[in-house]
Amino acid sequence: MAARAGVSRATASRAVNLDPRVRAQSRIAVEAAVTELGYRPNRAARSLVNQEVDSIAVVVPEAEDRVFADPFFAAMLASITQRLADSPVQVLLAMGQPGGRQKIERYLRGGYTDGAIIVSHHRDDDLSDVIHETKLPAVYVGRPYAGDVGIPWVDVDNNSGAALAAEHLISQGRRRLATIAGPQDMAAGSDRLAGWTAALQRAGLDSGLVEFGDFSSASGAVAMERLLERAPDLDAVFVASDLMAVAAMHEVQSRGIVVPEQIAVVGFDDTHAAQLTRPPLTTVINPVGELAARAVDLLLQLMQGDSVDPVVLQTAMVKRTSA
Repeated sequence: MAARAGVSRATASRAVNLDPRVRAQSRIAVEAAVTELGYRPNRAARSLVNQEVDSIAVVVPEAEDRVFADPFFAAMLASITQRLADSPVQVLLAMGQPGGRQKIERYLRGGYTDGAIIVSHHRDDDLSDVIHETKLPAVYVGRPYAGDVGIPWVDVDNNSGAALAAEHLISQGRRRLATIAGPQDMAAGSDRLAGWTAALQRAGLDSGLVEFGDFSSASGAVAMERLLERAPDLDAVFVASDLMAVAAMHEVQSRGIVVPEQIAVVGFDDTHAAQLTRPPLTTVINPVGELAARAVDLLLQLMQGDSVDPVVLQTAMVKRTSA
């Protein structure tokens, strides 16, 4: 670009960064070269030179309506922003509907950010390939579905969390148990189902009453309707997210079924919505604030050239009165 503009590299750099010391003639020449060559600044490369982090992107490979409807994403974004509140680092949000994530890939390849925190990872995202090709520092929130993809991650122990839900319901004498599982193309969905299934099998109970949702409210209602049609005598249900659990509880109560006397309901996440249901929702804690903080810390360490290991956080149950 400097050669095309007929100036030195230093002058071209100063012009691109709007340095007022650049003469008008040189600035015009550089601007023309920028337009002609299609130049775009690479933030990641610049951060390697300056040793300064300008921005990080929170990447959510989900449709926009899903992101803004699920309190998990709002809490995650708020917690990441709060963790960086005392730093000059800007937090950017990149979203893309599953099956059409070219927009996210173009963004990550374009050098617009110095690092990425990837939330809500799906099996077919292929984002790990982009991360490796661009050498962009990145951290997953949630264990990658494919296992070890060479990118660090932080997650809650979803398997043991679901087992806690099962054991709690079994200890209450519930014997006809069902679950509304999350999407099986995500580690969180498959791990929670695996933990639930193993706990029921250890207790010698049937683990076959399963319906699936996508962690959305609407999918929870539909799945609960199907369970009630399949097993009118069920007496407990574990739902793999609070958003689905709230909708499932509404579906149960709309049929005149009393919670928890006739059907106990347990969720997963401990979002604010869990406290607003009637009765309040018993749920498994998903420590969003700590997940976000650890993800930010891992990413900053990566940017400093440090090696980091995956982090698994333990969980617990909040026992309210829905189960």
